[in-house]
Amino acid sequence: MASVDIVSVRKAFGTTEVIHGVNIDIADGQFVVLVGPSGCGKSTLLRMLAGLESITDGEIAIDGKVVNLVPPKERDIAMVFQNYALYPHMSVFDNMAFSLKLRGAAKDEIDRRVQEAAGILDLGPYLQRYPRQLSGGQRQRVAMGRAIVRDPKVFLFDEPLSNLDAKLRVAMRTEIRALHQRLKSTTVYVTHDQIEAMTMADKIVVMHDGRVEQIGEPLELYDRPDNLFVAGFIGSPAMNFLNGRIESEGTPRFVTAGGVSLPLSAPPAGANGRPVVLGVRPEHLQLAADGAPAEVVVVEPTGSETQVVATLDGQEVIAAFRERHRFRPGEEIRITPMPDHVHLFDADSGQRLVS
Repeated sequence: MASVDIVSVRKAFGTTEVIHGVNIDIADGQFVVLVGPSGCGKSTLLRMLAGLESITDGEIAIDGKVVNLVPPKERDIAMVFQNYALYPHMSVFDNMAFSLKLRGAAKDEIDRRVQEAAGILDLGPYLQRYPRQLSGGQRQRVAMGRAIVRDPKVFLFDEPLSNLDAKLRVAMRTEIRALHQRLKSTTVYVTHDQIEAMTMADKIVVMHDGRVEQIGEPLELYDRPDNLFVAGFIGSPAMNFLNGRIESEGTPRFVTAGGVSLPLSAPPAGANGRPVVLGVRPEHLQLAADGAPAEVVVVEPTGSETQVVATLDGQEVIAAFRERHRFRPGEEIRITPMPDHVHLFDADSGQRLVS
């Protein structure tokens, strides 16, 4: 296995720059997820790491060796694509063995490596089948097996679960994570699904418009987002945002434009009257007799919790309650944030304010 260092990497197509000086350090054996909306540059960055796209500026190093000009086949990486890319006329065994045959590996070594990978991925009974005879999840495991037999320094995954149904996505998430824990391989995984990122990663890189917004462990990003973009992107349902100002004279509070007051535990020093955006996650809104009035718009029972979409001072919020409630659209409820779980962001820059 190997470390990966991405240093001041830029990518431009003609005069249009799509990656703007990205820096990422990936430790040996780490599972790193690049996450962000479509068009943020995460797949382009992965393709540059694989050698499928040229680098306009900066350096990419694998195991301490700069690979900017090294051809893909000499980088000792293996890539799993979104569309599986299996050869339809080859059996599962031959698909998995193909790269080893191209290398001129001995037949005994090919058999051993394919059987080992098939054992890890529970593909033993399917080695003589063709891709058309497999389910979507089985085809994805074959694509993973083709990567495993190469025993590469780095595994690259480019949105490998996008073509699977919701239940199978959950199962394959667990399989990929378990595979990483077994192989202890350096892995870079690209997805637009923040749930995949949260559940699979050792470290998450949040990207937006070709820039890195924040890097950290999953719960670090969830609990202390650096800015409004990360706060709104990480978490499902998304964090609620309310516009208003800080009133720190007397009992600290947040006041909306319409005069609705919400409690604060520790506002930033010298912030009295400062325009801010208050962020609070749905599970950190609670019912309270002295809470702010909110009108119920939609009630969504999910079984494990009840999600309520409501309007508070004309702004939409979502609250998630573990208890069973029978709210009705149009009903007024009173809600308040848990003061210790409130996030404050500068209204102009969107950056997190530190108390």
